[in-house]
Amino acid sequence: MKSLVVFFSLENNTKTIAKAISDELDCELLELKSKKQYPTSGFKKFLWGGKSVLFKEKPEILPLDVDLDKYDNILIGTPIWVGTFAPPIKTFIETNEIENKNIAVFVCHGGGGISRCYKDLEKQLPNNKFKGYVEFLEPLKKDTGESISKVKKWAKSLDLK
Repeated sequence: MKSLVVFFSLENNTKTIAKAISDELDCELLELKSKKQYPTSGFKKFLWGGKSVLFKEKPEILPLDVDLDKYDNILIGTPIWVGTFAPPIKTFIETNEIENKNIAVFVCHGGGGISRCYKDLEKQLPNNKFKGYVEFLEPLKKDTGESISKVKKWAKSLDLK
């Protein structure tokens, strides 16, 4: 069964975890990039990210060269913004037909608010089978090696058949 790791990362935390999953499962990696860049630091980062979530924005993302029909398993990675997934993930979900897939979710955050993210993704992706969730608290600021070990263990534990 073919697997694809799809992710959005603002500060490379989610990208680091996505790459480790891709390496562990020997699967393809697809990074979502918004056409308009979000601020990456300071007050503006929180203002723009929070506004995007609260107003349910669907930012334009750069064109993707992927046929999702080729994949049985989709692993989705996102930072947590205002308690849920980042708006570029929403754009990806709403512009692609994602059904009858095994879905696994990994999130990176600065603290708390993750349970709503999982519930929101399940609502956005009905008609799929959710296989697992895992969270990482600031993997690049904390012990990155520990996060990589955790993600490898999680990836191996997924029942992606």
